[in-house]
Amino acid sequence: MGSPRCNNRFVVALLVLLIFASVNSSASAFTHQKKVQMRDKVRKMFYHAYDNYMAHAFPHDELKPLTKTFTDSLSELGNLNLEYLPQNYNGSALSLIESLSSLIVLGNFTEFERGVMWLSENLTFDVDARVNLFECNIRVLGGLISAHILASENKSLFTNSSYEERLLHLAQDLGRRFLPAFETPTGLPYAWINLKHGVIENETTETSTSGCGSLILEMGALSRLTGDSRFERAALRALRKLWSMRSSLNLLGTTLNVLTGEWIEYSSGIGAGVDSFYEYLMKAYILFGSDEFWDMFHLAYLAVQKYFRHGPWYHEADMRSGKATYWQLTSLQAFWPGLQTLVGDVSAANLSHREFFYVWKKYGVLPERYLLEHATLHPTEKYYPLRPEFAESTYYLYQATKDPWYLEVGESIISSLNDHTKVDGGFASVRDVSTMKHEDHQHSFFLSETCKYLYLLYDDSFLAGRNFVFTTEGHPLPVRSLWHERLPVTYNPSNWTSSFKDDTKATRVSALESQVCPETIYGSKVESACHVPDLQVNHRCTSDAGCGIDSTNCRKRTCSAAGYCGLWRFVH
Repeated sequence: MGSPRCNNRFVVALLVLLIFASVNSSASAFTHQKKVQMRDKVRKMFYHAYDNYMAHAFPHDELKPLTKTFTDSLSELGNLNLEYLPQNYNGSALSLIESLSSLIVLGNFTEFERGVMWLSENLTFDVDARVNLFECNIRVLGGLISAHILASENKSLFTNSSYEERLLHLAQDLGRRFLPAFETPTGLPYAWINLKHGVIENETTETSTSGCGSLILEMGALSRLTGDSRFERAALRALRKLWSMRSSLNLLGTTLNVLTGEWIEYSSGIGAGVDSFYEYLMKAYILFGSDEFWDMFHLAYLAVQKYFRHGPWYHEADMRSGKATYWQLTSLQAFWPGLQTLVGDVSAANLSHREFFYVWKKYGVLPERYLLEHATLHPTEKYYPLRPEFAESTYYLYQATKDPWYLEVGESIISSLNDHTKVDGGFASVRDVSTMKHEDHQHSFFLSETCKYLYLLYDDSFLAGRNFVFTTEGHPLPVRSLWHERLPVTYNPSNWTSSFKDDTKATRVSALESQVCPETIYGSKVESACHVPDLQVNHRCTSDAGCGIDSTNCRKRTCSAAGYCGLWRFVH
């Protein structure tokens, strides 16, 4: 027998539950009027950032809000040494592409139409520019595909013109320019591709796990939309090769060689360089319905719980031995509670989310790295580039629980962003969270993700009657039956009302709480991820909150009088 697995149908059932759960109208200080006020605050934030971009940076890539100028950053993203920068590149309207789906979410169809038509008539990828494959995939390709789908579904919105799938043609052209990157002996793609000339001579062979394992949503969707299977085939081959390189512990490293398929960095976690690999396994299962994605995700998730988890925190470990390497929080890890919410481990997600919120409150925003052992900032990576991951997880947890506390967290995030990052020319990144000194950069993901998730937290009317998967860049892709290898029964729209309308039936059960998956197979209980033994239980503590959950029995641990979590009593 293989390793225990959940009934595959529960994932889509949970997703539907997250999106269509009815709002609990029980007594709460967060009234409807207060939600409207917070929604309008987020709307103002978005337009302050967007309007300044359009006034001072468009059609270049990103805004420099302090100087009210621009940067053509698409060739700089991921390019730490700023190598091979193009000489005649004038931008690809990156921030406009990233904003299109947000404009639809906010209901600004006029500006959406204007942006779509400008891109249709002016954007070209026939440029001598070397770009990061991963960044260009999630930001540009994903943005174009999502906007194309939204435009196709809302053709009546085009009052001054007609939409003729021009964004899809652009996306297909870009996808074709990606394909030479995959022409390696392993099928693992180069991290960099020149949009005009392909892979340049003496290109680096080093890439990240995220870089070659997080392409399947966008490239898979492109194949489904165009009928050209090459895109999905290339992304899937790379993903399968990457998965075959896992250790006997089902762990993967952080960086690897695309020509030899050998690992370069063995230490890994759930943060930078690996994060979206886990995210895309789960979301690819939801979007495409293939059991292969679920099988990969389930084994990978079990390994994360076993070797990375330390109470509510997740440290890094060596993929070969499982031994801890770096005890640090990275801001990109803040996506994890949102992913756990999709899986059904809501209690575990809540525990980690509260720890991230503690660090956010401590500094005013979330620093890029935080040293867990010393409870202090990393000496050099003290910046906050307007990242969206904490807001994203807050949105998912609110959708799953309807607990108004998450609305209060969102209010705190909004206040922090306005107090510490808003400037006259937009929103500026923070160079040092201890001083709140600014960096002259407004990243495009502030428009595509940070503002979008905060808006959806208070107004999710965009999702009404529809089911979307959000890419790692926050671009919505619809869950379509035609894209599924086989459609799970629980996704049948006729089942939504009968399955989820009655609160007595719509139990928001967590696999962590119940010790079994939210559904069972033919009446038999199935082991869940929370059964993986927690290897680090004998650590010091000052309160129960620091001890987390005992994964052998899914019960809360408490802090002993001696100050250790290793001695606990069961809390019923």
